[in-house]
Amino acid sequence: MVTLNNATESASIESDVLVIGGGPAGSTAAALLAEHGHDVVLLEKSHFPRYHVGESLMPYCWFALERLGVLDQMDAIGFQRKHSVQFAGMDGRVSTPFYFFQHWDHPAAVTWQVERAELDEMLLNNARNKGARVFEGHRATSIEMDGDRVAGVRALGPDGIERSYRSSITIDATGRDALAQSKLGWRVRDPELNKVAVWAYYKNGARDPGLDAGSTTIAYLPDKGWFWYIPLRDNRVSVGIVAERDYLFRNSKDPASIMAEEIPNNAWVAEHLKEAECEGEFWVTGEYSYRAKHCAKNGLVLAGDAFAFLDPVFSSGVFLALKSGQLAADAVHAALEQNDVSAGQFADYGETLCGGIETMRKLVYAFYNPEFSFKDLVMQYPESRGALTDRLIGDLFSDSEALFEALANFSALPAPLPHGRPPLDAVVCASSN
Repeated sequence: MVTLNNATESASIESDVLVIGGGPAGSTAAALLAEHGHDVVLLEKSHFPRYHVGESLMPYCWFALERLGVLDQMDAIGFQRKHSVQFAGMDGRVSTPFYFFQHWDHPAAVTWQVERAELDEMLLNNARNKGARVFEGHRATSIEMDGDRVAGVRALGPDGIERSYRSSITIDATGRDALAQSKLGWRVRDPELNKVAVWAYYKNGARDPGLDAGSTTIAYLPDKGWFWYIPLRDNRVSVGIVAERDYLFRNSKDPASIMAEEIPNNAWVAEHLKEAECEGEFWVTGEYSYRAKHCAKNGLVLAGDAFAFLDPVFSSGVFLALKSGQLAADAVHAALEQNDVSAGQFADYGETLCGGIETMRKLVYAFYNPEFSFKDLVMQYPESRGALTDRLIGDLFSDSEALFEALANFSALPAPLPHGRPPLDAVVCASSN
């Protein structure tokens, strides 16, 4: 085996598993596979710590963090504790905060608001400490094939040399860069979720008292637009706007101007930012809802945002990244044990992951329906409250049929997207063996 320190430009670095991307999905998969004793190489284009948005964790993230063995580190870092979520109307009236512990007597009922730079660095170091060979500053540039099997990638290192990294199986966890989606033409955008987000960070934003100091607030704007207001440590808050492009860019495309124009449109946000000062730059991203045509190819599995991203409204992004990293690691370990890394081995992985995403996707579609409110659903179908709450805290993989039968009486629900599984011929081949 060639080590990176003495590798020449033409040498190939080999491993059992190659993980591309060191975010939550990639670091989770790498850590768990290294625990199984596999030789894991992880390539990350950045040098950590690095900035990333997505600070609010769903309660069910606790289970992945427990399996990774990092709960003590989460507490030691001292991330802002999050006990609840609340909703604020444009007139400033706020719903009663939904406290997770009122529904669920479990340690996971208290979750966190995190700075992703620190969370992601902790997870990457955890993978490194469990035995994964982690190379930062290495950007994957192309996919290498052996016949119809993905055999690895070529990546450009910080020394300016492009090398070949070959493995029995590759996990694409490259986030929104989505290497495989880009190279294979697999990106499929969601037909309805075409939102734009603008966000920034503020010092001295007001916080509600007591347990509500760390609450996520979803504050409404016209036409089903909304603010997120996420309290972080050190007297900072993350504030973002999500809305349709035509609404958000109606008067300006300058993100600072957009933020200044929208803040007065919600009385709660305006009051909480009255004494606040914006720090740093404004950020923009748009049309971010997509899913890959396939979750796998011979020798390749997609995880995290490299597979799919839905919508930020219920803070499912980090949870789905962690969960997909777990599921991918388990599926890859089983495939390596069977000495079969063909795409068909990942049919159950794709089916499970797509099922969880579809559960959240229905709730997101309902949220953006201008005629719908969760309050009306729960008032008419009080028995649905528990199931709805379970899904919104991250239990996306349980039976939701009764909940969605009730929900369909209030909002048109999207049909499940047909894509996201391995290629059909791969599944047929696998089932016939």
